[in-house]
Amino acid sequence: MRIYLVVIDETPESSIALRFAARRAVKTGGGVEILALVPPTEFTAFAGVQATIEEEARLHAEGLVAAAAGALIEESGLKPQITVRRGEGPKVIREMIAANPDIAALVLAAAASGAPGPLVAHFAGADSGALTIPLMIIPGSLDRAAIDRLS
Repeated sequence: MRIYLVVIDETPESSIALRFAARRAVKTGGGVEILALVPPTEFTAFAGVQATIEEEARLHAEGLVAAAAGALIEESGLKPQITVRRGEGPKVIREMIAANPDIAALVLAAAASGAPGPLVAHFAGADSGALTIPLMIIPGSLDRAAIDRLS
């Protein structure tokens, strides 16, 4: 099955990427995998504080994914695969792509203005030729009607 990989965070463009991916998945008989990244934390000398910081970051990421999955199910009826991983975004994404041959595309959305976002900049930049799957960059300025028309 063709799976569209989408990274969810608190930016408005991540919901644009998710909507586009979900609509493509429904039209192509595929699926969506939602990835929430938990950034690595800096080491603190107090293990209890370190564990609390890491747990809060993980719970926050899980909350983002749960909200995104709920919206996706409600709107399209599509039940996504959900993944929460700790680590640097590009490295985690590459590992997921390598581990799952069903992932057919990485779907990211660029910010509506200014810098496109760190993942878009990374994967569309000097490292763009190294991906083993297509990269879909959705403009962050698209409204729902435009996304629906284009997907």
